[in-house]
Amino acid sequence: MKRMPWLIALAVLASGCSRTAGSLSVFMWSEYIDPALVERFEKQAGVKVALDTYENTETMMSKVASAGGQYDVVVMSDHAVRTMIKKGLLEPLDPAKIPNAVNVSARFRDPAYDPGGRYSLPYQWGTMGLVYRTDKLPDFRPSWAAVLDPGAQPGPVVLLDSMRDLMAAALLLRAASPNTRDAGELAEAGKTLLAARTGRLLGFYGSPDSVDKVLSGDAWVGIAYNGDALVKLDENTDFALPEEGTIVWVDALTIPAGSRNTEKAHAFINFLLDGEVGAALSNYLAYATPNEASLPLIEEEMRSDPRIYPAEAELARSAMLEDVEEATTLYDQIWTRVKAAR
Repeated sequence: MKRMPWLIALAVLASGCSRTAGSLSVFMWSEYIDPALVERFEKQAGVKVALDTYENTETMMSKVASAGGQYDVVVMSDHAVRTMIKKGLLEPLDPAKIPNAVNVSARFRDPAYDPGGRYSLPYQWGTMGLVYRTDKLPDFRPSWAAVLDPGAQPGPVVLLDSMRDLMAAALLLRAASPNTRDAGELAEAGKTLLAARTGRLLGFYGSPDSVDKVLSGDAWVGIAYNGDALVKLDENTDFALPEEGTIVWVDALTIPAGSRNTEKAHAFINFLLDGEVGAALSNYLAYATPNEASLPLIEEEMRSDPRIYPAEAELARSAMLEDVEEATTLYDQIWTRVKAAR
């Protein structure tokens, strides 16, 4: 698999990072699209794509809520879609303008976070797990304890700078639901995260940076999303799903309320759902495709890799994050204490 180094990718897209009249403004996770596909759409649609990126869902939600019509397409985590719908921050999609939506696999067509797919269509899906150094940890046991249990941290570790994801890891370590609203369980998860702040913790990072910390040897274990790890692994590193289970996520394509270029926004979503384009995207990112038409075009090495396409048994013991509604306040309070602790 070939992937453009991320610094080069950012340079390619730098000219589109500030919005100009008639441009299409896209907001997504960092390092999450092949620049060649962006250029291809620009030529095809006759529009300049202005790309802005974020590292965690909380930042994205806050920015979209306050940005008005700044963005035309936002790629966001599944559980965020539900919240944004309830807040009136997303536009319903026009099915007539997205004919390639027929390519979406059946299991992704009626998601719980957006029944009927009225406001979103799937972009990529994947998991969260542990990237680790095989040269330092040849007998590594994949468990959330390796990064969260002070007595089990085997060396320098890095944690994911994402509230719901990291809280999910702490809850799963304690055999609790990653969507719990129980104040006691959340308090215990908070204690777990506070206890993880040992001298071995290097800090909280976005997924790509967590992977880089492990690859450089600064950290021995880190939390990351599977694709971010798999596109960069070398002979001294690997990725695994923790034995306690993990979260399975779907990132969704949405159009925020107030978009000033909904025609091109629909065209961009339709472009990404093309079978060949979807395959090129997943081959580049090493994430799983939700596009049935793309699957036959995915590189065989990737299609057969259980780190990208986990077995059904693995998926069955994992969970998707949900909108925890009023309990979000508790999550926020705990997360604030964890990040502020020294």
